[in-house]
Amino acid sequence: MRSRSNSGVRLDGYARLVQRTILCHQNPVTGLLSAGTDHKDAWVRDNIYSILAVWGLGMAYRKNADRDEDKAKAYELEQNVVKLMRGLLQCMMRQVDKVEKFKCTQSTKDCLHAKYNSATCATVVGDDQWGHLQVDATSLYLLFLAQMTASGLRIIFTLDEVTFIQNLVFYIEAAYKVADYGIWERGDKTNQGIPELNASSVGMAKAALEAIDELDLFGAHGGHKSVIHVLPDEVEHCQSILYSMLPRASTSKEIDAGLLSIISYPAFAVEDLNLVNVTKSEIISKLQGRYGCCRFLRDGYKTPREDPSRLHYDPAELKLFENIECEWPVFWTYFLIDGIFNEDKIQVQEYREALEGILIREKNGIVLMPELYAVPPEKVEEEYENPHTVDRVPVGKLPHLWGQSLYILSCLLAEGFLAAGEIDPLNRRFSTGFKPDVVVQVTVLAESNQIKDLLQDHGINVQSIADIYPLRVQPARILSNLYTMLGRNKNMKLSGRPHRHIGVLGTSKLYMIRNQIFTFTPQFTDQHHFYLALDNQMIVEMLKTELAYLTSCWRMTGRPTLTFPITHTMLVDDGTDIHPAVLATIRKLEDGYFGGARVKIGKLSEFLTTSFHTHLSFLDPDCDVKLFDDPNEGRDSPDSEYGGYPADFCERESQDELDQYINDILQSTALKSYLPPTSKTANQPPVFSANHSTKEILSIMAKTKGLEVPAVSMSLPTKVLNRHRKSLNLVDNPHFFETKDCENVSRLPKDAHGDLDCRRLVEQLKECPTLHDQADILYILHILKGADWDTELDGQCGITVHCLLNELYRKAGLNQEWGLIRYISGILKKRLEVLAEACTDLLSHHKQLTVGLPPEPREKIITTPLPPEELTDLIYEASGQDISIAVLTQEIIMYLAMYVRSQPSLFVEMLRLRIGLIIQVMATELARSLKCSGEEASESLMNLSPFDMKNLLHHILSGKEFGVERSLRPVDSSSSSPAISIHEMGHSGATKTERSGITKLKSELKQFFHEGHSMSSSMFASTMDFSTLAPTLLLTSCIPELCSKRWRKFCLLQCAVERNSMHQAIKGTPPIPR
Repeated sequence: MRSRSNSGVRLDGYARLVQRTILCHQNPVTGLLSAGTDHKDAWVRDNIYSILAVWGLGMAYRKNADRDEDKAKAYELEQNVVKLMRGLLQCMMRQVDKVEKFKCTQSTKDCLHAKYNSATCATVVGDDQWGHLQVDATSLYLLFLAQMTASGLRIIFTLDEVTFIQNLVFYIEAAYKVADYGIWERGDKTNQGIPELNASSVGMAKAALEAIDELDLFGAHGGHKSVIHVLPDEVEHCQSILYSMLPRASTSKEIDAGLLSIISYPAFAVEDLNLVNVTKSEIISKLQGRYGCCRFLRDGYKTPREDPSRLHYDPAELKLFENIECEWPVFWTYFLIDGIFNEDKIQVQEYREALEGILIREKNGIVLMPELYAVPPEKVEEEYENPHTVDRVPVGKLPHLWGQSLYILSCLLAEGFLAAGEIDPLNRRFSTGFKPDVVVQVTVLAESNQIKDLLQDHGINVQSIADIYPLRVQPARILSNLYTMLGRNKNMKLSGRPHRHIGVLGTSKLYMIRNQIFTFTPQFTDQHHFYLALDNQMIVEMLKTELAYLTSCWRMTGRPTLTFPITHTMLVDDGTDIHPAVLATIRKLEDGYFGGARVKIGKLSEFLTTSFHTHLSFLDPDCDVKLFDDPNEGRDSPDSEYGGYPADFCERESQDELDQYINDILQSTALKSYLPPTSKTANQPPVFSANHSTKEILSIMAKTKGLEVPAVSMSLPTKVLNRHRKSLNLVDNPHFFETKDCENVSRLPKDAHGDLDCRRLVEQLKECPTLHDQADILYILHILKGADWDTELDGQCGITVHCLLNELYRKAGLNQEWGLIRYISGILKKRLEVLAEACTDLLSHHKQLTVGLPPEPREKIITTPLPPEELTDLIYEASGQDISIAVLTQEIIMYLAMYVRSQPSLFVEMLRLRIGLIIQVMATELARSLKCSGEEASESLMNLSPFDMKNLLHHILSGKEFGVERSLRPVDSSSSSPAISIHEMGHSGATKTERSGITKLKSELKQFFHEGHSMSSSMFASTMDFSTLAPTLLLTSCIPELCSKRWRKFCLLQCAVERNSMHQAIKGTPPIPR
């Protein structure tokens, strides 16, 4: 018999260690690992980390096999891993209903549980009895599912399981805008059960999405049905938010040792090496001690001062834990593995020696990793006075399976039994490697031959959409609809991917769908959703932004290909030429550089070999997905208004199922004309009175709903919008809605019972002289009857109020009536597609938001990311009676997010961005420039184009002086305010701090404290909690000198509170009276 080699003997020793410390806790039925002999719960995150040593040991046996028994041992160990991963899969699949709900609600009550019964896979606590929402745990499972599958393990067995995993991808892909409880399950640092945005969750989600993208879960035995698909824009959103947060872990945590799993093994989520090193240095300098690292500053877990009988802490309790935080040896294993990956021998030796000094050795030679080291209760005062001097004692679980597993894995790596690539087969460790420059390929396509000829008149040769056939061109919303088919499973009641917009990374790929090549135009050119695409100058601005985004964020093989359509809406008013801004953009693209991005313009056919291609295999005919299983499927995308590109329509008789599906979506969103034209009869009196108050119209609406309101005259204003907006004076008195006497009041039409006759009101649509008047009538009908009420206009059935509002929205867009567009958008309660992402962008840059006009309670504070629907509802609620303010608020949030990414210096010293106040300042500046009343300035603000609105905001933030140009509106325009545009004048004239409106903005944004207020001693003066709570507690004075004095007083007060709390904690004496 062949003698055992030295390596074999060593592996047998590690096998005994794994068996006695880890596998002895594995349930033989479910495969789950219990937390200990006295604790039968199985945590998802702990189970995954705890099985890594078993996975690594199995690969080591297979690699270093001396005998056949070694191969058998390797197989046995690998099956232990498969059993655990499948046990966790069963736990989560039993909660498939929560996965389905969470995709839309992102609620803490609809999330997967964080721990399960190790013997039955059942839940162990209620939905609201634990901080279950831990996106990093689910992401960690997907990450190692991908890594283990790539290493050769077969974990997923059926297509139903593949579908469930695909839906877990949808579950975590919005991690960048989900506030959860984080890696330590406690959420906010104060341990009050408050979820917050955590860098550890965002980073782990990014890594999981990248790892599992295009992975065949059946491995070498699979096919296209078992491939997982991930949209690249979701990955990039996670990266963007992660970069803006690091090295902070969250709003409440300055730094967290859990970030080691993000910047190094296993996630390798950060591609910026400098940011990796900064974060690592922060952890070492602030958290490392003699026995390991603290989880975060003022962590009270297992300390002598913690009350274990309470789930949450008292608000001011954190101060008691300062300098006595427990130290966790597990974090040294992360540093050890990091040193191995980086080939840093000094780091490896340093942390191996450090670990040897704190491990506990039993008599039989078994080495155990303790959970943590704590200060002995009798030596707390000594540690307070001299931090890191007291000898600590091991506390908690022994062994700590998570730490024990990573220790064994690090030893296998350090001793050469495993190579770094074997536990990272997907090569995530190379994330910080060199990235080549990106050249963006741009194809300009004319919507029709007429536009093609107009471009040729300017010497620009392009193809039309019809010219490139058989290549297909469709708007981005078609791709959004197609992706809703991904992950559908009727047996499991899974609806697939939620209907979300597709970003520019997703539309810059070419798609192979049923043997046809599709290209999709970017979302920002699609007028189907929000109104920004109605402004040609704004389209050009967004094109510049998106090209720069592609240059910096493209990570796929091949070049990005952006298809830029020139449509009829990009013509001048009379339709005889191309809009100058669009023409200038095409010429700049031909130069090879645009907005700092390298571009190459050409025909789409020339880019086929250099572009990145994606095969949407889930749409193949042999897949189970049926496009027309439900007649309503694919047609229920929100705000359906416009069709697509007619040149791409296929003849009905030649259509297959895919063509029919696409054309049905486009035709269902194409508007028909039902509204009568506005009446221009010369001496025709207005349909309604010219003067009427908003209070009265709201009273009318309330009365029709049976509410108790003061009696008012049953009359209707000619211009609800105009009178409402002019009565809302954003400059002088933003809360006073002016009520005027009604001199020429026409009665609302009534029926025989004296009730409002809505049918006669519909007939009055034919007598309206302007689009505004038609909007007023539809607004009343929308409030009283609802969006789905059938108007039966001209005797036709199925013409709902919503349908007519959409048509009016299109007409207002063609006329560039921006005030009316915002008004109708408010009636339709439109939502900016990227609103939640924009809000998260600002929050991740350590800003708070308020929406609504000040003061509270109307002004609502946003401190954590919210689901899109909840965020929209909050904005409309805060905006009160003015629906146009709600729409403008969304617009301003998006512009602020664009600037905080590109020009963060504009936001220095701004801790809270008060959107309502910003809107007031913008109106104030217009009033100053136009030398007009506050009412006229407020209306002029609402009538600014999106491009001018964005410019005005930038001038105010940057302090640049701006000019205002007036121009005459068309004769048929329904707006009474002058048409204006914004242009830059440099720094001449008044500066930002010298103008009263801007002084008000700066002082309000920085908001200092009233005398007499005190801050909780649980916060550092340098923390984000301290900074963001300050504006909440204090109402400001607009006098800078007084603000400065109050700030100095507050700093002194805070220092006194800190010293007082420490004195109380150390001596046990009563606090000094404040």
